[in-house]
Amino acid sequence: MTTSPVSPADLAGSLAGARVIDLSHPIEAATPHSPHHTPFRMALLRRHGDAVREGGLSGANELITMGGHTATHIDALSHISLDGRLHGGHDAAEAQRGGRFQVLGAETIKPLLGRGVLLDVAARLGAGPEGLPPGYAITAEDLQSTADAAAVRIEDGDTVFVRTGWATTRYTEPDRYIGWDTGVPGPDLSTARWLSARGVVATGTDTAAYEVLAPGTGHARLPVHGHLLAEAGVHLIEQAALDELAAHGGHVFALIAVPLRIVGATGSPLRPLALL
Repeated sequence: MTTSPVSPADLAGSLAGARVIDLSHPIEAATPHSPHHTPFRMALLRRHGDAVREGGLSGANELITMGGHTATHIDALSHISLDGRLHGGHDAAEAQRGGRFQVLGAETIKPLLGRGVLLDVAARLGAGPEGLPPGYAITAEDLQSTADAAAVRIEDGDTVFVRTGWATTRYTEPDRYIGWDTGVPGPDLSTARWLSARGVVATGTDTAAYEVLAPGTGHARLPVHGHLLAEAGVHLIEQAALDELAAHGGHVFALIAVPLRIVGATGSPLRPLALL
């Protein structure tokens, strides 16, 4: 079967007529971050008036520091190893020599241009404004039930976002959002295997870690990360903003998400856009 090419004018017209929903959070000093990752900081290095050029022109610029896993971001496959091996069997210790990864760095993450799917588990299970309970494990049965209720079938190449509702009232309170004392809802290993079996290229949540966290355990155990990143080669998107998309009923949408090409990095800031 062959397909006819879409003209640039038709494509531009389709994009112009779409509703665009930003699936990222603003990045600022108050942005929640895991204690394992570097927070966002910004300072002006040059201010207007420090130097004035001919004609009264003045310029300003800034210095930004942050981790690759701060704010809305995507995990590169170099982020997690199992038994000393990265995805594809690469030796993790050898790959990280020289201060950056020689394989599977953020620069190797392909832009996500395709079908996105939102599975609003929080709504399906009747969660209130606080979202799913702390430490709730989202199972494969939960995802299947949510997909069935939305009449959505997960297809090869999809990017699937799983909404827990956890960020709705907590994102502006970093300690509550990170939730190490209380635990955080998220996918369990059955969910990870359900998604990888369906050929997804990436999957994301509205939590800081794509993983159910039990109270007081922090990141001591991350089996979902291990399976999806190290075994299945599925990228993880964390701290996604999913409430507006859910409010518009966007179960299936066109997704545009382009990571920064940071050579040898284990993750990259991301601004995913949903087009309805």
